[in-house]
Amino acid sequence: MGDDPHGPGPLAHLRVVDLTTARSGPTCVRQLADLGADVVAVAAPGRGGLDGSDGCNLHRNKRSVILDLRRPDGLDAFVRLVERADVLVENMRPAVKHRLGIGPAEMLARNPRLIYASLSGFGQSGPYADRPGVDQIAQGMGGLMSVTGPPGSGPWRVGIAISDTAAGTFLTQGVLAALVSREHSGRGQWVHTSLLEAMVNLMDFQACRWLTDGVVPGQQGNDHPTFFPMGTYRTLDGLINIAGLRAIEVFTDVIGAGSLLDEERFATAGSRRANREAFNEACEACLMTEPTAHWIEALNAVGIPAGPVYAMDEVFADPQVAHLAMAERVEGPGGSAVSVLRHPVTLSETPAAVGHGPHQPGSDTREVLAGLGYAPEEVDALLASGAAATAATGEGWLR
Repeated sequence: MGDDPHGPGPLAHLRVVDLTTARSGPTCVRQLADLGADVVAVAAPGRGGLDGSDGCNLHRNKRSVILDLRRPDGLDAFVRLVERADVLVENMRPAVKHRLGIGPAEMLARNPRLIYASLSGFGQSGPYADRPGVDQIAQGMGGLMSVTGPPGSGPWRVGIAISDTAAGTFLTQGVLAALVSREHSGRGQWVHTSLLEAMVNLMDFQACRWLTDGVVPGQQGNDHPTFFPMGTYRTLDGLINIAGLRAIEVFTDVIGAGSLLDEERFATAGSRRANREAFNEACEACLMTEPTAHWIEALNAVGIPAGPVYAMDEVFADPQVAHLAMAERVEGPGGSAVSVLRHPVTLSETPAAVGHGPHQPGSDTREVLAGLGYAPEEVDALLASGAAATAATGEGWLR
């Protein structure tokens, strides 16, 4: 649980059991942990931790226990943990949890107030339910790759694991909504989403262009698909993003292109739309006369959004990003300090916090089992039998 000088986070009263791997599930749990929940990550004996910066960012603020759910004693310890929990988050393929006997029906029978949260590649039922799913597959099936990249260049994946992050965030919203519902009903419930559902939903207005308008969107590169001038343009020393949301006369006057509107092919909104490529090229020719910083100041001064195109090192060197303090230092594996992303939402009274980096798998096994009521000799027996462990060894069960 994260420590913060302002006090505990808004979820400090909640216990979460984390049965997730990879990225989508840990994204959900990370948000719950940053908001103060007491998270216990349950690892399989044969699975080590996610190393490096990725592991530090995804698995901070958790305790870690290793249990072998294939062994009766290990499964009993897991059930005892869930019986005391408010939330269980898992992202196994649907068949795996049922094979292990830890599906939502079984766990809600043992703990009727439990919020059982599931993430999968394609949903909990249907013809693809038990297919393995990862972000790039969801990007392709959800349509994102078909609208990304320059026109006619073939499909492009987005440069982040966007369906993983979106699915994890949507699941967090579902968990919080279910917790609010429980305050009134006293009952828990099963909450689930998938990479595919998140990806299709994230397509948003592009999806609705098909659903409502019957239009199959295509690739537009760095240009906005339906509005212009909005896109990425070259300048004297680099690139700039511009969203020309003011009157077209304001935009053209600022960049010194007012005479363009005197030309018949650019005189009306319809003619500019018909000659969109030529209009953008003419605007870019004007923008290439001054550096990016000049245009950012000039365009923002008249209320036209404009900004630079950064590499990651430039992102964190930007004065506004520095002011927002988007990174926090935590202790990583081996005691070294590392920087991770902070939770991006600010709560004035109960702030989120990154309290500590990831624990090594199994490092909290003894402490967690003792907290469940196991006597020291019982913990020793579980460790001796292989039902529990304090380090990742042997074969895992998450297959």
